[in-house]
Amino acid sequence: MPLPFDLSSGQGLFLAVALFAAAIIRGYSGFGFSAIFIILATLVTNPLPLIPVVFSCEIAMTAFQARGIRPHIDWRRALALLGGAAVATLPAVAVMSRLDPGEARLAISVMVLALSLLLLSGWTLARPIGAVGHGLVGIGAGMANSAGVGGLPTAAFLTAQPIDPAVFRATMVVFLTGIDLMALPVMAAHGLTGADTLWAVMLAFPILGAGVWCGSRGFALASPALFRRYVVILLAGLALLNLAKGAL
Repeated sequence: MPLPFDLSSGQGLFLAVALFAAAIIRGYSGFGFSAIFIILATLVTNPLPLIPVVFSCEIAMTAFQARGIRPHIDWRRALALLGGAAVATLPAVAVMSRLDPGEARLAISVMVLALSLLLLSGWTLARPIGAVGHGLVGIGAGMANSAGVGGLPTAAFLTAQPIDPAVFRATMVVFLTGIDLMALPVMAAHGLTGADTLWAVMLAFPILGAGVWCGSRGFALASPALFRRYVVILLAGLALLNLAKGAL
């Protein structure tokens, strides 16, 4: 049976490996899955049709992680962030859906690079941030999520606060699931989903399960903060690679 989105076997193999690596990162750190996979996908194909696939995968991975994260979720933060994201999702997806493949690659790479540099800067907040601040960050995340990278501004914001790693991971998982549930119907309305989307999700499901299982087992064995830094350095490097590729 042919691969979805008219992918060649070489492209399909590359994306399968990218998916497994991204799922390990999600299982370990609670974020980075969409950004890692999308930025890798831009190296070999148009990333826009794959964004709804990634969102569906994010939602599926939450089912794998639900039992382990439930006691650690900070619902106050998660709901405030989701409220902001709800404001931005519709207009942001409408803009992204109108970009051609080259423009989409450029927009995603620039966004990933900028947010990665913010994460690497070591920026911290001098005082606690309330619901309004979390809502404003949610708006930014909703805009970024049109490119499949809504987790990065949220991760930067939460990392800047004194939050326990288990709470960070659990809250990120809930937030990412929520914004993906918001974005999928909007993407469907703009013609970004179809039969290929469903077929791609079915192919991805066993890879996701294996990756999240590996990453979740590793969460208790090393420093999540250090691992997140490695993830962000990787993202920045991949974004630069994509920008260089576009300039050639």
